[in-house]
Amino acid sequence: MLIRGRGISKGNGRGRVLTSPEPISFLSGVDPETGMIVEKGHPLEGALITGTVLVFPHGKGSTVGSYIVYALSRNGKAPAAMINLEAEPIIAVGAIIAGIPLVDRLEGGLSLVPDGAIARVDGGEGTVEILEEEAPGETA
Repeated sequence: MLIRGRGISKGNGRGRVLTSPEPISFLSGVDPETGMIVEKGHPLEGALITGTVLVFPHGKGSTVGSYIVYALSRNGKAPAAMINLEAEPIIAVGAIIAGIPLVDRLEGGLSLVPDGAIARVDGGEGTVEILEEEAPGETA
């Protein structure tokens, strides 16, 4: 299945989808050394984002979050790609300087990208391709 959206940061990334129903703060919410979400009470607290296709509504918090996204990339702990409902400047700048493909405004919304599926994101074309759905009983 191919889903069209708006390309924000060019490049291609492929990985297992990790979905957050809530915005993510990269400053103090994600550890750039480990790639783990450390924000207390966040639905993905304790999850590793490294190599995933990270799906979340939008970023939140300080503009320094852009540099945390960049630090994740420099440390080899970044997501393979990101998909937002609506990318705002913090996430867009972070993705661009880190070279992480980013797409937003998917036709049909984020619910078309199932958690645990394998997806390929083309930030230049603004597309998301679902390659493989998660098998029943399988965990991401």
